[in-house]
Amino acid sequence: MAKPRLFSLLAFTLSLLAVVSGHNITKILSESPEYSSFNSYLTKTKLADEINSRTTITLLVLNNAAMSSLAGKHPLSVIKNALSLLVLLDYYDPQKLHKISKGTTLTTTLYQTTGNAPGNLGFVNVTDLKGGKVGFGSAVSGSKLDSSYTKSVKQIPYNISVLEIDSPIIAPGILTSSAAGISNITGLLEKAGCKTFANLLLTSGVLKTYESTVDKGLTVFAPSDEAFKSEGVLDLKKLTQAEVVSLLEYHALAEYKPKGSLKTNKEAISTLATNGAGKYDLTTSTSGDEVILHTGVGPSRLADTVVDETPVVIFTVDKVLLPTELFGKSPSPAPAPEPVSAPTPTPTPAKSPSPAEAPSPEAASPPAPPVNDSPEGAPSDSPTSSENSKAKNAAFHVNAPALFTALVTLAATSLLF
Repeated sequence: MAKPRLFSLLAFTLSLLAVVSGHNITKILSESPEYSSFNSYLTKTKLADEINSRTTITLLVLNNAAMSSLAGKHPLSVIKNALSLLVLLDYYDPQKLHKISKGTTLTTTLYQTTGNAPGNLGFVNVTDLKGGKVGFGSAVSGSKLDSSYTKSVKQIPYNISVLEIDSPIIAPGILTSSAAGISNITGLLEKAGCKTFANLLLTSGVLKTYESTVDKGLTVFAPSDEAFKSEGVLDLKKLTQAEVVSLLEYHALAEYKPKGSLKTNKEAISTLATNGAGKYDLTTSTSGDEVILHTGVGPSRLADTVVDETPVVIFTVDKVLLPTELFGKSPSPAPAPEPVSAPTPTPTPAKSPSPAEAPSPEAASPPAPPVNDSPEGAPSDSPTSSENSKAKNAAFHVNAPALFTALVTLAATSLLF
C-alpha cells in the first residue's frame, strides 16, 4: 500500500509544480501545427509576453484557415488589437462555458486594458446557445455572435485555458483604429505632461535618432515634467552636449517592448545609448502589476502608457533615468553599528579559576522571524466550491522548491505506515 501512495503523491506534486511555474503560450501552441500562424502573430505583437505574465486567463485561438482573414491583410498594430480581443481576463474551460449564469455574460479582454477601448469595445459577449453550442461576439450593442466555440485545446486549471473558435471576433472599428501609426512623437509627449523631455529631444537632435528606429521598433521611457524637478536630478547645464545626447538616448530602446514584455524580462536591456565605450543598459523588476526600471543609480517606476501601437510604445516614468556611466553607482548603505558589549568583569586574584574550571559561555541565538504566507483564493466563479477553489489556486503563490520538499517528505513518511 505504501508504494501506490508514494506514486500518487509524487504525481500530485509534479502537477502542482507545473501550475506554480506558470505557462508558456508559445510552447503550448507549438505542439499544434494548425495554430502556427496565430502563434507567430502572438510573438510578433508581443502578446505572448503579456499572456505569460498573467495567471488567470483564457485564450481563444484561431486555426490557420480562420487566421487567414487577418494575417497579412492589416498593419501589425491592427492585428494586435484584434487578437487582444481574444484574450479573456478570466478562466473559462468547456464545463464553465455551459454553466454561465442566465446563459450569457460579458467578460473583460486584454484589449480593454489598453485604454483604447471606449464603452464596451473591450468586452466580449459569451452566450451558451441551444444544442450545446457557445457563441462569442463583441459586447457593443447591436453586435452579433459571429464566432463559435469548436474545441478545447489545453487547460491548466484556473491558470490558463486555450479554446478554439471558428472565426475572429470583430468589434466595430477595431480593424481601422490604429492604421494611422505614429507621426508626432513630441506632440504625444507634450500632451502626456512631458514637455521638458520633448524640448530636449528637439534641441539636441536626438528626436531624429528616435524617428529612425520607428519602423523596426521603438520603446520610449519619458520622464514627466515633475521628474525633472525632483530632488537629486543634476543640473543638465553641467553636462556636455555629448553627455546630454547619451542621457536622452538612454531613455529609449531600438525595439518594441510593451509592458507585458518588460514584466517577463529577465536580462539586461540595451538602450539607444549602448555602444562599445559603455553598456548604458537597464534591468527591470516587478511589484504586483507595476514595472520598475533600474539603472544602477536609482529606480524609476513605469507610470502610464502614452501610446502602444506596434511597433512603437511610449511610457511615462516618474524619475529621470540616470546611467552609471554618467552619474556613477548609487552609494552602498552604511554598515550597521556593532552592538555594545557588556564590560567584562575583572577576575579576583585570590579566586582565579583554573582553565579546566572556567565556565564556557554559550551565545544565545535570536528567535527566528515569524513566517506569514497567506495565498489568495481562487476565482469566485470557478466551477468547484469556494473552499476547494481556494485550496487549488493557492498553488500560484507557493514557493515551488518548498512545496516540492514538503510533499516529497510527506510521501516518504507514508512508506513507514
